[in-house]
Amino acid sequence: MSLTAVIDFETTGLSPTQGDRATEVAIVLLEGDQVVDRFQSLMNAGVRIPAFIEAYTGITNAMVASAPPAEAVMADAARFVGDAPMVAHNAAFDRRFWAAELERADRPATQPFACTLLLSRRLYPQAPSHKLGSLAAFHALPSSGRAHRALADAEVAAALLSQIRHDLRRQYGVGECRHDLLVQVQGSARKAVPKVIARYLEGG
Repeated sequence: MSLTAVIDFETTGLSPTQGDRATEVAIVLLEGDQVVDRFQSLMNAGVRIPAFIEAYTGITNAMVASAPPAEAVMADAARFVGDAPMVAHNAAFDRRFWAAELERADRPATQPFACTLLLSRRLYPQAPSHKLGSLAAFHALPSSGRAHRALADAEVAAALLSQIRHDLRRQYGVGECRHDLLVQVQGSARKAVPKVIARYLEGG
């Protein structure tokens, strides 16, 4: 059964192109729908965390001051992930920081990403919100710590991914719910999802 790496970053802001940096990374490794390993670390990128971000995440400047350097953490994270495909909630955000921080560590960022936010918009239009916490409540997923800390959010995103895979198997008769199917579904219009899955199952 193939491995999937579910990742979450906490950061100083929204965009690495604006000088924002990661302050914490967590990765939950799934084999099928079973959690088989976890990676989590604060990281010191040498930048100041704004006060409102400290309040939002609970990660303080004092905490990252004693954390390992960002480049070392990212090298460890890259080794942990290997060539496993990756998943994140709002993956456009995490993929940007994954690529930017790995570039600083002189490492390639070749892993393909799927997004549980985009998938949930396609599969659960009836959900009141597609934020991670709202979807966790909608599906009655277990909570695993403070929201807006990387490992807690990665755990919830991994549980949401398992729910998505379960529903694809149950509703559409998908056998092994592979990463390339998730990418096809998230890139389709909501009304086209059944057609996209049928074509996938036919090998088209």
